[in-house]
Amino acid sequence: MATDYYSVLGVSRDATGEEIKRAYRKLAREFHPDVNPDPGAQERFKAVGEAYETLSDPSKRQMYDLGVDPRGNRGGATGFPGGFGFGDIMDAFFAGGGQSRGPRSRVRRGQDALVRLEVDLREAVFGTVRDIIIDTAVACGTCEGEGSAPGSERVTCSMCNGRGEIQSVQRSFLGQVMTARACPQCGGFGDIVTAPCPECAGDGRVRTRRTLTVRVPAGVDTGTRIQLTGEAEVGPGNGPAGDLYVEIYEKADPTFEREGDDLHCTISIPMTAAALGATIPFETLDGPESLDIKAGTNSGTTKTLKGRGVTHLRSNGRGDLNVHIAVVTPGKLDHKQADLMRELARLRNEENPTGTVNAGKAGVFSRLRGAFR
Repeated sequence: MATDYYSVLGVSRDATGEEIKRAYRKLAREFHPDVNPDPGAQERFKAVGEAYETLSDPSKRQMYDLGVDPRGNRGGATGFPGGFGFGDIMDAFFAGGGQSRGPRSRVRRGQDALVRLEVDLREAVFGTVRDIIIDTAVACGTCEGEGSAPGSERVTCSMCNGRGEIQSVQRSFLGQVMTARACPQCGGFGDIVTAPCPECAGDGRVRTRRTLTVRVPAGVDTGTRIQLTGEAEVGPGNGPAGDLYVEIYEKADPTFEREGDDLHCTISIPMTAAALGATIPFETLDGPESLDIKAGTNSGTTKTLKGRGVTHLRSNGRGDLNVHIAVVTPGKLDHKQADLMRELARLRNEENPTGTVNAGKAGVFSRLRGAFR
């Protein structure tokens, strides 16, 4: 097929489901139209969503890896000339052993649909209820999905006599082979709509806009899908409706960064509070908290608040909130402050300080923030 979904997401063909999900989340955040104003970002965003839709579903991914388009396009690398697939060839030569299969039904299931819903971090942590507006197909009220104008009737196809298919016998090196194909006059239905419904033009469906209430469970993340059974479009002939999938996109939060079900943030404190110790008021997603700073706290220290992170989506409990301490050194001192600092240095025998060099790397949170960027 023309599109290489693995290249779109930037993963290898043996990537795990979690690697595919991580790649999708990163690209979705990068190319979301509300974040990236570049004209080409919207197309990239759609391409990324299409690739994730296929590769995140094990059955669709297996079809794709075998060269079959899981989105329903029957042409491509594994197809045959003229858009025929292997099933078409088998149907043509072995159509029920030469027996008629009967006319096609006009009643078919509607297609599934996918919409995206943006939520903020608080909604993702605690869950929410949101209304979404969708444009979809519903049964035509004039013809009740039949496709025929009220008072009119369908007539039996004169070419296939209602069978829906045309059979023929051909001579080949194998002998006589009976083939069957859909009747070109009635399209395989066996009857013909003589007077299409003026409201739906014979389709049996009309477009409408409606509002749905979606319950978003606590713990969702970018890429999480909520299935609403039977809420997509109605099928032809007033067939059963398809399913609507609501895909979650979590917006970036100005205070907290998410890593799985854990949250990270940085709080800056003055040098005096770090040296002497203090109790710092701190606002979490659950409300105000008091953060105890011990005397002698160094910059880079992490305080972990258990159970203040994201709700586990498929189990009880919540992740943790990791608060990273940044000690702020004053940049400007007046004369009195400078004298006090010199006196402190004298008392601590630090008038002629020497540095201590240690081998090592940046802190964990520094690497985490670099990964998010």
